[in-house]
Amino acid sequence: MILVSACLLGQKVKYDGGDNLQELLKAAEKEGHFVPVCPETAGGLPRPREPVEIQNGTGEDVLEGRADVQSPSGKDCTKEFLNGAQSVLETAKRHHARVAILKESSPSCGSHTVYDGTFTHTKIDGQGVCAALLKRNGIRLYSEKDMTAELLKKLIEEDV
Repeated sequence: MILVSACLLGQKVKYDGGDNLQELLKAAEKEGHFVPVCPETAGGLPRPREPVEIQNGTGEDVLEGRADVQSPSGKDCTKEFLNGAQSVLETAKRHHARVAILKESSPSCGSHTVYDGTFTHTKIDGQGVCAALLKRNGIRLYSEKDMTAELLKKLIEEDV
């Protein structure tokens, strides 16, 4: 099975109550190879809510206790992010997932980049909290920006 950020499949789990629908992924969902996940929802965060960003680092830093996840008003959501990441990892293990397609730049799911914590839309290299935990556990990470029909077909064929 392939983990996919639920927002990319059109589920209304984004912090503002919206989604990040990707038609390519939504069309492939019917083949039955995807497990939709949302670490922020799994961690108990409500929606809608304020946006959050990792402060002073990346998801790897959060896992190591060197950074935290906060809203612009200073609400600390680190615990929820860690709990949600752990929940998604347990889901991955249950479904024997080896691949995850995650929402780029998300503080949970960013595969290649995350926002820098200044709430200025500035991105830095690194993974979100959940993506970093999945990577630590041998799961290959992709974002919706990596997806082409050819790559998606290859990933699904590998899963069969």
